[in-house]
Amino acid sequence: MIDAHFHAWSLARGDYGWLTPDLKPIYRDVHVVDWQVLAQAQGIQGGVLVQAAPTDAETQYLLAQARLHPMVTGVVGWVDMQAPDAVAQVKRLAREPLLKGLRPMLQDLSDPAWILQDSIAPVLQAMAQCDLVFDALITPQHLPHMRVLIERHLDLTVVIDHGAKPTMAKEVTAEWACAIESLASTTDPSRVVCKMSGLWTQAEPGSACEVVTPWCQALLRSFGPERLIWGSDWPVLELAGCYERWRQVSLEILKNYTDGQQAAVLGGNARRIYRL
Repeated sequence: MIDAHFHAWSLARGDYGWLTPDLKPIYRDVHVVDWQVLAQAQGIQGGVLVQAAPTDAETQYLLAQARLHPMVTGVVGWVDMQAPDAVAQVKRLAREPLLKGLRPMLQDLSDPAWILQDSIAPVLQAMAQCDLVFDALITPQHLPHMRVLIERHLDLTVVIDHGAKPTMAKEVTAEWACAIESLASTTDPSRVVCKMSGLWTQAEPGSACEVVTPWCQALLRSFGPERLIWGSDWPVLELAGCYERWRQVSLEILKNYTDGQQAAVLGGNARRIYRL
């Protein structure tokens, strides 16, 4: 069992622009050992540590944490894709055995088509050549642009984080569902996968975890259990509820699938996609 999406941070580093005191439940130092206690209690054996700040220092910090904690089986870092030496940076980082992917923080950029700039194409090509995964931190407005990216870069493996962070409503919105289905049906879909994570925090504050069920079911219909990856998005998860409850609801959502299909979502797909 793999938790394919969790974070660790140290506030003193000062590069988490989004992490402000008003996010009181998570405005604290977060250590890998804190995650390990929660994860091991749920039978989880490894995890992917994902960047939370758009700096080179963040990538080096996460790699250092991963080297200290064997339960961290991979890191998704960050690189300045507009830097003059970005391609060289990607190739250098790819030599780090624990570096499995890179993630620009697209959700925070004003231009939803930012990733499609011609100047960034060589960086994405270098990622594909180095077998690095592109983690897409996006919202629904980015989905059409992600389809263009996927069709332009046929060798790049793309992971859609958090189901593209839809705003939770009582019913699944047709616009989001159609966009997700379109993305899932791109050419060579085996290299386009999605994380079943980060959805509870998109719901109204105080919502029961079960509110995510129809949205997770929509992701399962679009991507199938062969292309869905489970993650906690801890500690951001704590803005909505606890690790144990998200795990319980996830298992309930998956209960009608075969043991093999459940194992794929809960770990096998993450091991394959991230080469853990």
